Amino acid sequence: MYSFIIAIITFEGQKLMLVKYKIPKTILWVANLFVIFLLIFTLFRLATFFAFKPKGISFGDVVPSFLMGFRYDLRWIAIILMPIVLFSTIPRLSPFYSSRNKKWWTWYLAIVTFIVFFFFAAGFGSFSYNRTPLDAGAMNFAEDFSISLKMIWQTYPLIWMLLGLLVAVLFFRWMYHRSHWQVINRTEGLGITHRRKFFIITVILLCFFIYGSLSWPPLSRSDSFRYNNSFKSYLAINPLQNFVATLKLRKPDYNERKAREVFPVMAEWMELPDKSDFSFRREIGPRSSSFESRPNIVLVQCESFSMYKSTMSGNPLNATPFFDSLSRQGIFFERCFSPHFSTARALFAILSGIPDAQLFKFSSRNPQAVQQHTIVDNLEDYEKHYFLGGSPEFNNFEGLLKNIDGLQMHTGDYFKAPKVNVWGISDKDLFLEANELFRKKDKPFFAYIQTSGNHRPYNKTIPESDTDFVRVVVPEEELIKYGFESLDEYNCFRYSDYCFRMFMEAARKENYFHNTIFVFVGDHGLAGNAEAMYPPVWTEQRLTDEHVPLLFYAPDLLVPQRRSEVVSQIDVLPTIAGMLHQSYVNTSLGRDLLDPGKKNNFAFITNTADGIGMVTDDFYFTRNINSGEEQLNALHSGVLNYTTAKKDSVRKKLSVFTTAFYETSKYLMMNNQND
Repeated sequence: MYSFIIAIITFEGQKLMLVKYKIPKTILWVANLFVIFLLIFTLFRLATFFAFKPKGISFGDVVPSFLMGFRYDLRWIAIILMPIVLFSTIPRLSPFYSSRNKKWWTWYLAIVTFIVFFFFAAGFGSFSYNRTPLDAGAMNFAEDFSISLKMIWQTYPLIWMLLGLLVAVLFFRWMYHRSHWQVINRTEGLGITHRRKFFIITVILLCFFIYGSLSWPPLSRSDSFRYNNSFKSYLAINPLQNFVATLKLRKPDYNERKAREVFPVMAEWMELPDKSDFSFRREIGPRSSSFESRPNIVLVQCESFSMYKSTMSGNPLNATPFFDSLSRQGIFFERCFSPHFSTARALFAILSGIPDAQLFKFSSRNPQAVQQHTIVDNLEDYEKHYFLGGSPEFNNFEGLLKNIDGLQMHTGDYFKAPKVNVWGISDKDLFLEANELFRKKDKPFFAYIQTSGNHRPYNKTIPESDTDFVRVVVPEEELIKYGFESLDEYNCFRYSDYCFRMFMEAARKENYFHNTIFVFVGDHGLAGNAEAMYPPVWTEQRLTDEHVPLLFYAPDLLVPQRRSEVVSQIDVLPTIAGMLHQSYVNTSLGRDLLDPGKKNNFAFITNTADGIGMVTDDFYFTRNINSGEEQLNALHSGVLNYTTAKKDSVRKKLSVFTTAFYETSKYLMMNNQND
């Protein structure tokens, strides 16, 4: 049916239709505009495919995505063209009534084209950065418009991009004008009148396109997730559809009844002491192996510290040799996962011990969610400090942090060092100025250092004054093979390692070093090709997005270990508290990783493709919360020979647990407030 419709509105067929059916000029013009917009939408999808197609996917593999995308495109083209048709039912408002009308309607189309191109450009950027289509999560950055704009300005040739956008819009306005002229030229002398039935038929047809289906229910966003491949799903849905559809999902929601129903599952997996009482509150006494020396704690949240790009993964580009040496001297967890792909969500997860399960809005921006209980408040007689090289207003970091009793903020203008880019001072200067404060302390302290250097704009991260840092050149094919998108990104990653080295070299000279536990954890990973380091499933299922290093380093206090069980960011603070010889209250979903009685290794993951999942030592289970589709992916060859029955048993068990964790996380986000 769609092919027939497109066929009858081609330019070449218009003359025959004019003679036979006396179609009004406005309807003919709308038919021309339909073709033009269909061309725009299709070209964008083609560009997205060729620019971002994963290895091993051919054009033939994505034909279903293009066909599904065609339906979304028809919907939005119909929405764009509907005002012209509806207003033109009144002859005096028709674009062919006067030159003024023509001018107004062509400018309307130009403005709409600008909006369409803007969303397509933003969608292209979203694919470039996140490997996901544009969604309402972009509003998180719009709420920090100034900082986000500076980041874009420093990263991309914004002026040239805007000029290109302007030229494109003006070109298409010329096309709309010329198409208007062609209709007049082709209808000259044919005596075509305003015939309302054609407008009614066109409105009905456009309504059908907007509905998008031959049956109930109408076309929805969830229809794009019918494919067993995230890229195919992302390719199908256009950025306009995805953005509008996800706006309603920014409002937090939870269901206490569901959280209570799944509590027995959570209690079993987490080995809670009381499985009958709906409560996650545990009053935990000192562990027998805890330190009575009251060590200082320095917790470093490492920007974009993706495990597969690091030396610790076996990556031959050796971007982090110093951190690799640290990992051999501490307790290193090589399979730690962040619950979500986001710096703000990482801060929330680490401090609260609860995954930020609100998919399209950071919980740090939700007034109902920032009042979180945190184990940091249980650190008795500890000074508490937070360090960030830039502004804590970004993503409302400070809204979450100000809930910590007695926390001293060291951000932005506090520092003496000059800013290097939109994110503030360099990570090296951040570490060294923090060290200057630590060396003067004569009582125990807890410090949270949040780095921001390993981030776009990569070309403005490394200060020119750091002349002892030597950039290296690696062939492009080597960079791509081992997971880096550019030479600037690679050297930026190396610079992070340099900053860690400068920090540790300075700290080792000070007395506090010998009684300090340094904790390093990545805030999130990065999408990319990790097949040189890990089995293909890690890249295909995008585990690279959340896979980060976790290191507890204290050479005078901790015996080195390299541990391979699956752990999560939410476990960081309970583990730190377990090292200290004092009681604490844990109301979160996190656990002490060094508790000798701990069982059941797992990490819960959410993503903005409406996916939730659970990583275990052997499997990665995923479910799309819209379509309900479930997948069980083996993470290593040792479980490939499982029988179908055994795999199905594992899948069912993880399905129940994933649902329980998701419902519980949503509930606790709103019900874990400070006492």
